[in-house]
Amino acid sequence: MRNCEREIAKICRKVALKIAEGNLKSISIVKFEQLKDYLGTPRYDFDEVRRQDAVGVVTGVVWTSVGGDTQVIEAAFMPGKGNLILTGQLGDVMQESCKAALTYCRANSKMLGIDDALFAERDVHLHFPAGAIPKDGPSAASRWRRRLFRCLRVKR
Repeated sequence: MRNCEREIAKICRKVALKIAEGNLKSISIVKFEQLKDYLGTPRYDFDEVRRQDAVGVVTGVVWTSVGGDTQVIEAAFMPGKGNLILTGQLGDVMQESCKAALTYCRANSKMLGIDDALFAERDVHLHFPAGAIPKDGPSAASRWRRRLFRCLRVKR
């Protein structure tokens, strides 16, 4: 809502300036077509690009100091020695959630239909591209479990 209030205030200031300059004689109602004149070029919405489905890519909900956000998480299952690789700037709680998710997958591999040997022969890489903004918060282990499970199941 804060951004909405800022944008409305920006429109009001520009309308007030036009009235003060004598370019508007009466109250002006800004129409949708005029928004570009008042607010400038629309900002690029990265979330629109992220909504396309792809194997190993999911959208997660994260907690931030100013509320919440969505974040793309990329997962890869590749030959290795059973390591968990985490990239992106993640807080301690997010790292713990990722480790807990892998632990869950390993502990319940039979129920999930995953061969135990895969965990010794493969590495799991989780990348948080928007990790430049520090995020931390309540454990999201159940979400990471589902994402890891999908990745392990698809790439076996």
